[in-house]
Amino acid sequence: MRRTFYNSLNIMALALLVSCSGDSTPSDPSIPTLLAPANNEPCLDGSSVNDSQSSVNFSWTAATDAVTYDVEVEQLLLNTKSTYPATTNSLDVTLNKAVPYRWKVIANGEPDTTPSESDSWKFYLAGNGAVNYAPFPPELLTPRSASTISVADGVIPLSWTCSDIEGDITSFEVYLDTTDASSVATVVTYLGATTEIELEAEPGNTYYWKVIAIDADENKASSGVYSFITQ
Repeated sequence: MRRTFYNSLNIMALALLVSCSGDSTPSDPSIPTLLAPANNEPCLDGSSVNDSQSSVNFSWTAATDAVTYDVEVEQLLLNTKSTYPATTNSLDVTLNKAVPYRWKVIANGEPDTTPSESDSWKFYLAGNGAVNYAPFPPELLTPRSASTISVADGVIPLSWTCSDIEGDITSFEVYLDTTDASSVATVVTYLGATTEIELEAEPGNTYYWKVIAIDADENKASSGVYSFITQ
């Protein structure tokens, strides 16, 4: 009888140990959903701080099992990123006016868990009395930077995507050369959000390329320079 009693105690202790160890395993945070500023729109709700800066309120849905958040804001004209910590699902950040931005939220959980990332949204922070905005900088799709691409029949494919708040993009200047992307290879009429073209190239070279978007008011936005190798 005593042996049976001790065996029962051992079984119960093991069950409690398994149960407790399972409960102590933290879960990864869920993915936050961005709320504001709205995607691809001017940030009209910024509160002016001075002539050159406004305070922008970022908000997103609370992520399950999140302990803290990091709001990553990228200045698209200079391609610089800043990260701002937050303990709730809302944060005010002071930014420069009349500049396009991209932002996302990273949800951080307990130690030993994997952070989750939201989608990335873009917005244009209004300037003083601004009535027309430059396009968002084009995002180069192919070839990716530092990639290797095959030349077929003497040409290579190039593609990019670009958007504009007013929807008045008219054309793109495409720069391509083997030095610094300072030579205009072609000018392309705007036909849609994603553009695909082919340009002449030779194998065995390192090429540099960029795309400049131009709108109806001659506002311009540059993608920045990518490089790739041909074979």
